[in-house]
Amino acid sequence: MIDPLYVASGFGVGLLVGLTGVGGGSLMTPLLILLFGIHPTTAVGTDLLYAAATKTGGSVVHGWSRSVHWPAVLRLASGSIPASALTLLALWKLDLRGETERNLVNLVLCFALILTATSLIFRKSIMDLYRRRMEQVDERTIAIATVITGVVLGVLVSISSVGAGAVGVTVLLLLYPRLPMATIIGSDIAHAVPLTLVAGVGHWMLGSVDWGLMGVLLLGSLPGIIIGSYGATRVPETVLRVALASVLVVVASKIMFTELNVQSAIVTALAWSH
Repeated sequence: MIDPLYVASGFGVGLLVGLTGVGGGSLMTPLLILLFGIHPTTAVGTDLLYAAATKTGGSVVHGWSRSVHWPAVLRLASGSIPASALTLLALWKLDLRGETERNLVNLVLCFALILTATSLIFRKSIMDLYRRRMEQVDERTIAIATVITGVVLGVLVSISSVGAGAVGVTVLLLLYPRLPMATIIGSDIAHAVPLTLVAGVGHWMLGSVDWGLMGVLLLGSLPGIIIGSYGATRVPETVLRVALASVLVVVASKIMFTELNVQSAIVTALAWSH
């Protein structure tokens, strides 16, 4: 039976993604963990394949419109795909279970959410400060920096499913200041598809994907993205960015607070047992 609350959540996240362009992982993964009590690893794995499915359509549209800078996409992917594979291999080799696994995902998720919120709030200030300097950087340095960015995104996304959206866009704006915004967003989405697909398949092989849940979320998110994209031009961008960044900070704080409470409860229980 389809749970209408999951459908509504998918719709809400899709709506916000359409309005802001920020990756759904920043919203969906915390929602699954905090609201529905899904295990963090399952939430990440499910969201990665969910993101791959939702962003494929956007990637096709941008590719058809020729608003994708393929050299940047290939450079990002050449760093992110191997980094994702190595990260998942490390998780498999470490064979983390129970609370250790939960702690790792929650820690990286909090870091990624704060990084995303910071990039949303201070993007303009960062651009004003560094854009002129970046315009003078040679092509080889830009290529290397893009690959390194891909490596960082590959690790973050594979563990937390967060980072490929706002963080990726901010870095691309810095490294490729001459590209129009539509091409920056298109390139970021085009890169996110193979990254989330590889990471999602890796999590599936590790047994941390809920296919039924993903299908229900997609049922709500696809119409949400369409409506959100239609309304994006009607809401001030600054208002959206600040509002979303505030939500991400609150969510990160909530996850960290919950994590600290769990740790405190474990320590107390161990103390009583002795």
